[in-house]
Amino acid sequence: MARKRQTNAASALISSVTADMLGGYDDPESLGQDNSLRVERILLDLVRPNPLQARRVLPDRVYQDFHAERVTPTQALREVVKLAKIAAKQNGRPFDNVLDLLGNPEDDNAPEPSALTPIEQLLRDLTNLAVTIRDDGQVNPLTVVDASDEGIQKFRIETGERRYWATWLLKDFISGYQGDGMIPCIIIPQEKESPFRQAKENTTRSGLNAVAMARQIALLLLYVHGYDMPIGPVSMDFYRQALDLDLRGKREYTEAVYSSLGGISKYKFAEHKALLRLCDEATEIADRNNIDYGKLRYVVALENPRDQVELIQQIVQNNLTVKQLREIVEKGWDVQTNLDDEPEPLPKSVMQIARLALKPDERFDPGTLAQALVGMERDRGVAKARLKALRDMLEEAELYIDTL
Repeated sequence: MARKRQTNAASALISSVTADMLGGYDDPESLGQDNSLRVERILLDLVRPNPLQARRVLPDRVYQDFHAERVTPTQALREVVKLAKIAAKQNGRPFDNVLDLLGNPEDDNAPEPSALTPIEQLLRDLTNLAVTIRDDGQVNPLTVVDASDEGIQKFRIETGERRYWATWLLKDFISGYQGDGMIPCIIIPQEKESPFRQAKENTTRSGLNAVAMARQIALLLLYVHGYDMPIGPVSMDFYRQALDLDLRGKREYTEAVYSSLGGISKYKFAEHKALLRLCDEATEIADRNNIDYGKLRYVVALENPRDQVELIQQIVQNNLTVKQLREIVEKGWDVQTNLDDEPEPLPKSVMQIARLALKPDERFDPGTLAQALVGMERDRGVAKARLKALRDMLEEAELYIDTL
């Protein structure tokens, strides 16, 4: 449970979403009216996304590794590219270069964007944005908070995380980069950082999907109730603390909260907040596939996490309609009775490996495996090559899990 902090005056928070302040950040000409705001070109290495951002760009595993500083921005993107390549290969559309995802307008056989898996679509969108930045320049600067500490300069993104990742992609994965490793940013003093402004940016530019809206609602509730905001990666448990919070005792913030969420109604506010009850895996699948609230309301009605995951997988795989979901839940949850096609049986050899992973055979040990391989191949070099091939296959299988 996060420790509570002292909240600022309500008037100061509400003013952070007024038209005047928002205009100051969106209109470069008006920046001169506020001496505390400035636009600068900042070294990309000094900028980092906000781990609490409601809109998740990176898949959860990559997000956790990146914000825990186990991987660099380049390494994080390399994982995204690897996952996209696996998904593309699995669906019969392999690619070598990220630019291949943009396709050839004259190719009648090029896949429609709607046919892409979520990880392919993510990389395609970032690549498209990267090419736009390369060709037209960075038109919209990022909004960053000056988070420098004890002489160490660093900046935390308030708005513009996709532009950040697109710039890294352009720099490290697209040939012909001519930049200087800098990115234009509007710099906000730390004392003027505002979750309300971030929420307004999220809901007005391209909107939030249902899961991201639930996170955004949670962030605002936690903030107005005085909870400390972590500076590192968080799990869904952090956001779920908001399930026990509401605005009844915080009337002075109600207008600012609803306004920053795009004028959301009290009813919609409660509906999306309820999505915080989804289990972690169901949340990740729903977020990656941009499943709307109309469908998720039936998933969150299921109390068993395994049932939630199973139903949401069927939504993705079979494109279940709201009507079908309503019938499934009303008749009692039994996913197998609602599938038109039974899945094809997996090869016996694959099932044997899977069972070994689930429940290792006590008689198995590395020595006996080595002895068996050398005995069958009668060559130590070939036996090592077989082990390497198996190791590569298992590593790729691990990555496949993130695409399912």
